[in-house]
Amino acid sequence: MFLLLAILKTVAPRIAIGLLLTGILFGQDDPQLKKRPAEQPKAQQQEQEPPEEDESLAPKTYSFNPLEAEKDLKVGLYYYKKGNYKAALNRFREATLWNPTYAEAFLRLGESAEKLKDKKAAHEAYEKYVALAPTDKQAEAVKKKLGSK
Repeated sequence: MFLLLAILKTVAPRIAIGLLLTGILFGQDDPQLKKRPAEQPKAQQQEQEPPEEDESLAPKTYSFNPLEAEKDLKVGLYYYKKGNYKAALNRFREATLWNPTYAEAFLRLGESAEKLKDKKAAHEAYEKYVALAPTDKQAEAVKKKLGSK
């Protein structure tokens, strides 16, 4: 039994190659093999194949995810402490997109925007913060900032 399997393993590929070569050599004169379908126009090829989608170009979708929001807030605080206010602002904005009711993220977003001298964005973030957490300990100071603007 094992001897038969060993013989088949060595002989079978040679037989297959021989049959392929025979078909290629003798098939050159066969009119049926010469009739190959013409290449399809490119318009038809595009219809058949769906276009490739680059996932990095697709807009990011945000669903409620408080864990992602917390992570983005922590990373944003790191950037803020390092003085990289633009990166911090982006992280705080991401945190607000993951959790639109995350008051601290709006507070930090307003502080970062204020550091970057973007008064409009800071004002909007502070307003959202006060609306979400009107009794928070920092809300009074933020209300004073909003009142003075």
